Amino acid sequence: MIKTVEISSVSELMEIIGQQGFREDLGRYRDQYIYRGMSDSSFHLETSLYRNCRDLKQMLEPLILKNFAKYAVLEDASIGQSVWRQMILGQHHGLPTRLLDFTHSALIALNFAVTESNLDEMGRHDCMMLRLDMAELHRLLPEKYRSVLRENNNSTIFTIDMLDRMGETPESYDRDMQDQAVLVIEPPSLDARIVNQYSFFAVVPSGVQDFEAFLNEKTENSVKYIIPGRLRWELRDLLDGFNISERIVYPGLDGMSTWIARHYYVMPESGRTRNPVGPEEG
Repeated sequence: MIKTVEISSVSELMEIIGQQGFREDLGRYRDQYIYRGMSDSSFHLETSLYRNCRDLKQMLEPLILKNFAKYAVLEDASIGQSVWRQMILGQHHGLPTRLLDFTHSALIALNFAVTESNLDEMGRHDCMMLRLDMAELHRLLPEKYRSVLRENNNSTIFTIDMLDRMGETPESYDRDMQDQAVLVIEPPSLDARIVNQYSFFAVVPSGVQDFEAFLNEKTENSVKYIIPGRLRWELRDLLDGFNISERIVYPGLDGMSTWIARHYYVMPESGRTRNPVGPEEG
């Protein structure tokens, strides 16, 4: 089930973010969780493929990927070699896919939770951060997938190379997983944004109609942290101090411009900017 935790203070959330487990097999402290931040706690976990194609998603997905590969070859000559690479590259550029974005960094997830495109909405509603246990999800996988992880030095994560070597296609993946399991994959470093966001993806099989219902039924360690709207500006400013901001998660002039705009945002109720001296001096 998904456990819901209501956050009441910034310090409470920081304590949760700092948790890491000790892995006996590595002799190191390593976080086994992936995170997803959502700017509104009322949002439902849906893939962009489902939002775009609804009940026709299984029929339309191959057509979407085929057409994307046909035109994306101008940008990536190897795009036709892997349907999983097509999917990840497409997701990265707004194509409807079966992938759900996650990150291995709780701070990055928190950044997405407390950031709004419309800054007027920042304190008007709660946001949320979802935490999933990768080890728990892997235990649900069919044996042939778990054996691949063991053969790769007991890896904790799948890559597209692993799926390609297995000869997996979306169709065979759906047959294997049905509605019983979901695989987590680490994308290749296609650009700085994927690297900086510490990106991971949940590959949702067509048999899983409702990902939240799947987590409620199949998992015990999933946690949804509800963050009240009154804390969002405080957390947003705190993350700036950790160098987690739009200019990091969206490298380039677009992210930098958004970051600067937020620093000079004038709050309507007070007529004051969030940071009247600006990001550099502040």
